Amino acid sequence: MAKLHFLGAAGTVTGSKFVVEAGGSRLMIDCGLFQGLKELRMRNWDPLPLTAKSINFVVLTHAHIDHTGYLPRLIRDGFDGPVYATKATADLLQLMLPDSARIQEEDAEYANRKRYSKHAPALPLYTERDARAALRQVTGFDYNEEVSLGRKFHIRFLQAGHILGSSFVEVNVTHNEREPFTILFSGDIGRYNEPILNDPTAVPEADYLLVESTYGDRLHDHANPKDQLAEIINATAERDGKIIIPAFAVGRTQLLIYYIRELENEGRIPVLPVLVDSPMGVSATKIYSRHTEEHDLDMLTLQQENENPLATRQFKLIQNVNLSKSINNLKGAAIIISASGMATGGRVLHHLAQHLPHEQNTVVLVGYQAVGTRGRRLQNGEKEIKIHGEWIPVRARVESIGSLSAHADASEILRWLGEFKRPPRKTFVVHGEPESSAALRERIVRELGWNVEIPAYLDVASLGEV
Repeated sequence: MAKLHFLGAAGTVTGSKFVVEAGGSRLMIDCGLFQGLKELRMRNWDPLPLTAKSINFVVLTHAHIDHTGYLPRLIRDGFDGPVYATKATADLLQLMLPDSARIQEEDAEYANRKRYSKHAPALPLYTERDARAALRQVTGFDYNEEVSLGRKFHIRFLQAGHILGSSFVEVNVTHNEREPFTILFSGDIGRYNEPILNDPTAVPEADYLLVESTYGDRLHDHANPKDQLAEIINATAERDGKIIIPAFAVGRTQLLIYYIRELENEGRIPVLPVLVDSPMGVSATKIYSRHTEEHDLDMLTLQQENENPLATRQFKLIQNVNLSKSINNLKGAAIIISASGMATGGRVLHHLAQHLPHEQNTVVLVGYQAVGTRGRRLQNGEKEIKIHGEWIPVRARVESIGSLSAHADASEILRWLGEFKRPPRKTFVVHGEPESSAALRERIVRELGWNVEIPAYLDVASLGEV
């Protein structure tokens, strides 16, 4: 009997990890870090219920750390098999895994120096050396290319439109003498009619489906994100303030640059310094430009006309630490885009500590903010937040642009599900907080009449039974 283990992204948004077990072989889909609340982050330190050595293959849906960031730890704990991803995801991991390790090492070092950790000494979950070792096991493949993983599993990557390299993973499972079956992992579902990337691929069928539910209980603000961005930039510029945008280095940063360039060209905002203060964001932007196989028609047309779609008129890519610090001395209005997107770590924390206390500035939240993160606390209107052990007053304005999310909302998920020609035998709703998963399940049952379950953390489901 085949089994499906839910080792993460069950009852919560982060920590995506699923293991398909068939005929003595184990395939892990995604290998992500838990983020947000402390009780979730502590799970990263718990031993997996399945030993790392018992897993034969790892397949990644996309490069975001909540889907990939546990990989160096898994390998350090004994996993020695191959890791499969799309070619763009493999390229992005060269940036993201070492960056994740550096952030952890720097945070541990800072905690030890400032003595604000309860652990002595504070340790990183893994090191940059571990991350670079993990990268040696990653191989990239094209979309729609059929890949054999031993005799039990065959996989295929389909474009998901969430970030560069993001995919739905189709797994064909052969086990014992039973009838083969397919299981589809949605990863994170992208949105329709968005700039830069192609729309999510329509999938006609699967025997089992795991579908994300990050925004399963709501619809995105359908206000034009460019209009909202223009209003915020103009208002802050009039106050001579700084616009601080915590943004994921991969995906959201590039979309913001694209929109700001358009607004400048249309004369709707003043031409301001736009500073991307994230070494990973700098490199990711170059990778985005290189992988033209995923670009939509508008993006390709701009490139053919020799216009850089991912640069503004006063554009600076900041990689050097000293240059990052010098931003604090910058006079006048400016736009600072810096990771991480939920303000959980990285250089953006220094910019927030510097600019949150001053009312002329604006912080713009442009993506999902998980429970327990600084981004969620800012979104909830808290008047002070802790950064590096110190309480920082929040006097700057805090704005959210929900329509900039890279995740499909409830209706967009239903639009994607509506492309199926037959219902799966069973659909598992994952990767969402309890309220959003419950709402999406109820809507799928009501509108499509499918058999839907919401698995709990560490649940095990039987597959392949007729």
